[in-house]
Parts: sequence; C-alpha cells; structure tokens
Amino acid sequence: MATSVLEVCRQARDSAAVMRELDSRAKDLVLARLADALDGERGRMKAANAQDLDAAQQAGVSQPLADRLTLTDARITAMVRAIRTVADLPDPVGQVVSGTTRPNGLLIEQVREPLGVIAVIYEARPNVTADVTALCLKSGNAAILRGSSVAARTNAAIADIVTEVLHGQDQVPGDAVQLIRDDSREAVIKLLSAAEYVDLLVPRGGPGLLATVREHAKVPVVIDGDGNCHVYVDASADPAMATSIVVNAKTSRPSVCNAAETLLVHAGIAGSWLPEVLGELRERGVRVRGDERTQKIWPDAESATDADWATEFLDLVLAVRVVDDLDEALAHIARYGTRNSEAIVAQDIATARRFARAVDSGSVFVNASTRFSDGGEFGYGLEIGVSTQKLHARGPMGLQALTCVKNVTWGTGQVRT
Repeated sequence: MATSVLEVCRQARDSAAVMRELDSRAKDLVLARLADALDGERGRMKAANAQDLDAAQQAGVSQPLADRLTLTDARITAMVRAIRTVADLPDPVGQVVSGTTRPNGLLIEQVREPLGVIAVIYEARPNVTADVTALCLKSGNAAILRGSSVAARTNAAIADIVTEVLHGQDQVPGDAVQLIRDDSREAVIKLLSAAEYVDLLVPRGGPGLLATVREHAKVPVVIDGDGNCHVYVDASADPAMATSIVVNAKTSRPSVCNAAETLLVHAGIAGSWLPEVLGELRERGVRVRGDERTQKIWPDAESATDADWATEFLDLVLAVRVVDDLDEALAHIARYGTRNSEAIVAQDIATARRFARAVDSGSVFVNASTRFSDGGEFGYGLEIGVSTQKLHARGPMGLQALTCVKNVTWGTGQVRT
C-alpha cells in the first residue's frame, strides 16, 4: 500500500531533525555510495526509462518533452559526475556568514543551517530525482520528491536506488529522501498544504503546475518559472562572436529553460549581420518568426505575433525583433521576459554595464550564451531549480540556497538592563 502524502511529510520532518546534526563526512560518504550505485545500475534505470519513453510516444508527447524525458548513458554519466562534484563541495552547514562583537561583549554570529524539509514538484526530467537528492543530503535537508506521471517508472527506479543506499548504512535516515508515487492532482494539493511539515517547495514545471501552486500553496514556495530568455545584439557587437553566442543559445539544447527564445538586434547592425546568423540557424533547422523589419532583411521569416514574444518555445523556433537602441531592448525584455536569463553581446563596455544593471533577471550574461545559466556551470555542482523571484535565492539555486542563517549569540553572563 502506497504511503500517504502526509505520512511521507511526517517521516521527512523526523528525518530532518537527524539530518541537521550530521557532519560533512557522513553526508559525503552516502553521496559517494549513491554515485557508485547509480553508475552501477544503468541498465535498471534505462529499462525503466524505455518504458516511459514508449508510453510517452504512444501518447503523442512533443519532441522537446521526449528529449527532457530521455535518460541516455551520457546523461547518467553527467548525473553521477554531478553527485560526486556536490560531495566535493564545501559543506554550507555551520559556515559563519558574519560575526560582530557588541560593546557589551556579546559575540553575535550568523551561522548557516539547513532549511529542514524541501519538497520539489517536477515534470519530465528524471535526472532531477538524483539532483535534488544530492543537494538536499549535502545541505542537511530531508527531501520530498514528486515527479510527473510521464517519468513515473524512471523516477521510481532512481528513487529505489536512493532508498537502497540510505537503508544500507546507519547514519543518514532511510526516509531522508522520499518519492511520492501518487500521480494525482490531489496529491500535489496535499503537499502544497502541508505547512506543518514542509519548509520550502520548489515547483519545476509549466504554466499549469505553477497556476496550481499559486492557487493552493500554504507552504513557502520559490518559483522555478518559465525561461523566456533573450539575447540582445548591440550595434557594437563583434559579428562573429554574436553569431556563435546566438547559435549556441538557441540550438545547443532548445528544450531547456536557459535556451534563447527571442533575439533582439540593434538596427545599426541588423542589415549586415542578420542574414549571416539567420542563415546558420536555418541550416540547423530553426524557424524564424520576425517583426516587419526582420522580414524585410530576411524574407523567409514568418510574421511574429505578440504571443510569440511571450512564448517559451522550447523548440527550434526563434522570435526576432529589430530595435532602435538599448532602451527599446530593455523595454521589450521588461514586458516579455520571465526573469530567468538574459544576455547582451556588445563591445561597448558602458552599454554592457548598463544592460547588466538595468535588466531585471536572476542571471545576466555579457558576451556569453544564456546556456551557462546552470548550477553546474556556476560551480554549484547542481541546482534544485532556477529562482525567478526576488527572495533569499535568485537564479540557479545550489547548496547555499537550501540553507538559512540563525543568529547565535555568545556571552559571558551578560543580562539586559
């Protein structure tokens, strides 16, 4: 009989009380064992994933969704490597963020500690099951995982391996990581309502999931929102650099949230540069939807609508607009952007600095691809999500984002008068 959502939450709360006192050695040891176990159980995970893929194809899922669902040998290798990287990172728990001695002799320290119970609701990507596990174990948190039905078998296979590793040792609680296997919407709502047990919930999914979260959440939430990412190519941009960055941002993996969806081009460079980059994008199968000025330069472009500017395509589709200046580019991003990742290509340092200062986004790239918006690329090992809010965490969330600070005051007998 499946464990109820509330029972999972209760077990996670009990495990969190133990996790917060574990030392780094115990956490690193279990992560090393987990990496070895996943590496050795490739066939088991791939067999489960093949069943999920077969069911997804029969259901007619989109190619981008199928790509996110697929667990290849290369992706398993990356998953295992990332867990080992997280194990090698400094443990944030117990870090003294600041220390101040007051005139009365009190020493006040801000010290990092785990948040407690972290729940993640996610769609399609089975690697998230392992990623969240690693980050939560290293940061001393208990984890509750709830994947989507399309990846149910793969998620279960990975979660079963995690459970076997945890129950095969005696320091980390066996219920420190749990997968909710109830695929119903009611299970999600129960998890969203478990304010007594859950300290943070991170939803990683599309508009439907986020709407449900906003309507029903009683637990603290950090939104991993859409990735309607832009690349602005300034008049001062190096053309070859701009082409390389745009092609990479759009085509290296179009189904992920840090892929570019809109290209904004300064009118001063559009006529000479756009044919070059759009020709290369066409060779890679990208369909262009452009404004009137783009269509005059590139007649093969489809006509862009207002909906296109606001769409996270997650596919080989790119919206292109010619703008008169940086102000117009910033206004476009402010209207349509999702505060995930934005990039500028410019040799003029003043323009680049203003863009970095003015654009409202968790990650900003100057002369680099938006595809670097990733916990691994930022040196975090992994990410539990990409925060598009302005809370304690913004952008890719690594280990430190899964901790908070407590004020620890050391005295020598002082009393307040």
